[in-house]
Amino acid sequence: MKTALTLLIIVFGFSARAQVKIAGKITDGKGKPVSGVSVTLKDSYDGATTDSLGNFSFSTTEKGKKILETSIIGYKPFEQELSIESSNITVNVTMKELITELKAVVISAGSFVASDKNKGAVLSALDIVTTPSANGDVTSAFKTLPGTQQVGESEGLFVRGGSATESKIYMDGNLVNNFFYSSTPGIATRGRFNPFLFKGTIFSSGGYSALYGQALSSALILESKDLPDQTEADLALSVIGVGGGIQHLAKDKKSSWGVSYNYTNLSLAFKFNTFKQHFYTIPVYHQGDANFRIKTKNGGMIKYYGYVSANKTGFRSPDIDSTVLKDAFAIENFNTYQNINWRENFGMGWKITTGISYSTNKDDINNELQDANNQKQIITNPSFYAFKNFKLNNQAQYAQARVVLDKKLNGLNVIRFGADYFYSREKSTYTLFDGTKFTESVTDNLESVFAEADVFITNELAAKIGSRVEHSQIVNKWNVAPRLSIAYKFRNNSQASFAYGLFYQNPERKYLPAVASLDFSRAAHYILQYQKIGNDRTFRIEAFYKKYTDLYKTTTSPTGREVAFNNNGFGDAKGLELFFRDKKTFKNVDYWISYSYLDTKRDYLNYPQAITPSFAANHTAAFVVKKFVTKWKTGFNLSYNFATGRPYYYFAYNNILNKYVIGDAGKTINYNSASFSVNYLPSIGKKDPKAFVVWVLGINNVFGQKQVFNYNYNNDGSRKEAVTPPSKRFIYIGCFLSFGIDRTQDAINNNL
Repeated sequence: MKTALTLLIIVFGFSARAQVKIAGKITDGKGKPVSGVSVTLKDSYDGATTDSLGNFSFSTTEKGKKILETSIIGYKPFEQELSIESSNITVNVTMKELITELKAVVISAGSFVASDKNKGAVLSALDIVTTPSANGDVTSAFKTLPGTQQVGESEGLFVRGGSATESKIYMDGNLVNNFFYSSTPGIATRGRFNPFLFKGTIFSSGGYSALYGQALSSALILESKDLPDQTEADLALSVIGVGGGIQHLAKDKKSSWGVSYNYTNLSLAFKFNTFKQHFYTIPVYHQGDANFRIKTKNGGMIKYYGYVSANKTGFRSPDIDSTVLKDAFAIENFNTYQNINWRENFGMGWKITTGISYSTNKDDINNELQDANNQKQIITNPSFYAFKNFKLNNQAQYAQARVVLDKKLNGLNVIRFGADYFYSREKSTYTLFDGTKFTESVTDNLESVFAEADVFITNELAAKIGSRVEHSQIVNKWNVAPRLSIAYKFRNNSQASFAYGLFYQNPERKYLPAVASLDFSRAAHYILQYQKIGNDRTFRIEAFYKKYTDLYKTTTSPTGREVAFNNNGFGDAKGLELFFRDKKTFKNVDYWISYSYLDTKRDYLNYPQAITPSFAANHTAAFVVKKFVTKWKTGFNLSYNFATGRPYYYFAYNNILNKYVIGDAGKTINYNSASFSVNYLPSIGKKDPKAFVVWVLGINNVFGQKQVFNYNYNNDGSRKEAVTPPSKRFIYIGCFLSFGIDRTQDAINNNL
């Protein structure tokens, strides 16, 4: 026994003396300790994990040349050869952080992003349809975000002191002309497209990518859905119409096709709502679409979308220049849109995205001056009354071809470049009260090339650098538009961004043909942003400055039309914007708050001097809250929109000064509107329901608050009347059914 114990002591002593201690510290490129790093000797069981200070220590009996390995998610693996003899070894390692999509800074100055890949999504499709004030309209929902104006008498996005024509909308990279239904006097029209058509949106209120152009203020970039998850059908019934469609997924889940049709008739809605206009032709809309999607072998996708719509309406309003006469306005519209896109991965980090689009639009407008018996007044003398009897036929064709190449470099670094070509032809035939016809046609060919790079220096620091070059036939000139965005991410999951860019735009079609040669209008954007996204909360604050140059000045042609005659206009816009969204604090409650301050003036069109445009309010705010009560199977949604009064003007022509002067001016009352909707989902909790059903009740401007958007003046400016909504409030009731797919969780978690 004594001998055995002695031998054990001797063996233990030799073993202890044979062990070598390996210790050290692991830091990142900034010298900060990295905890949780796995440190091992290759092909052995010896190793350790770094503590909170980055220190590690372990012992080994291995001898000779060995490889020390260090690894942790988010950092590049490190190897170092060691010569292990009898002495202890100290090793200090600096690990390089990998630039990953999960950890990297997001270049976002000026942009709100929502997509399937982005958990910081701002507005999804379900957000759009459950925001009460939006009424399921894509752009109306974005009016609850900072930077946008509450302009109720005209469609479009009015962003940061810019008019609606300064904001462009793209689908899968291609410009969408006539995104909205054709304009009607004093009534804002809706967007043509269903929000569920899109899987992702980028709303850039300034400083947008070099891949897009011809928008002085903002870009709304929409990405259509790929393959559906499964075959499904849907049916919609409401007080304004009926619609339905199907999406069929192939058995191999590599292709799909879909069709839909919607019929809208406001006859029944007029029984629930009171309108100030007398509609002698009830608004009726027919629209249908079709699509197919094919997944390619290399993970690419071919997508086609086609759309057609036809609609008409007619209404009478009191004529502002008379106490007995009326203005009768009627319009018929026919619109088509075709878009086919292909994206493909070619390997070695290369990707191509290409597409073509083609659209047409036709408006037939008839305006009549009518008496108390709704009979047309024939006025032969060329007075201002006579010009109220006219017919206008507008026809337009648009086409675009586009190609973008992407090359992925190391990490998240990407270079992309490409080109696009736009063709447009717009023809107008104007028939005067005496039968005289004027026909005008404007054709443009616009070519552009662009290049852009995403440069990730570290996970914390990144930049987007690009430029766009364009040539337009209308102005017969070139422009060069550089773009730059820089972002830095802080340790607390917040980041700061700066963006700069030059943006150019052709003159509006309605001011052409011009009486003199013109140039592009130009805007320079400067944007500074701070944001923090995490724990289901989003906070951002953004300051901006926008300088306008070369804006168009207009004059009146012999036919009474306003036409452009030079580029001497100018202006600027500056402001501060806040946004906060919280999906965490309250159970099953999602809310957001936005606020914008805007200070803008411009001298353009027929403005006599630099003044605040009539579409711009100094202060705007919005509050949206959504609560789903699972027990009741019901979602409650509330939105409140506010804006301070907007300026209004009467411009009178002074023959002595030979220019326009301000004959009258003021500000409208503040804008207030509270809207409410309820979504009831009776299918929740039922086992294998045949259909997923949603009942919807929505009320816009619940309290019937008075709203004045602007003022119209009579011919000599002696009298004005308020431009107000067609109805104090709007009530909507509908039922939506989906077959083949359960949307319960989508409806409950509509912010995801």
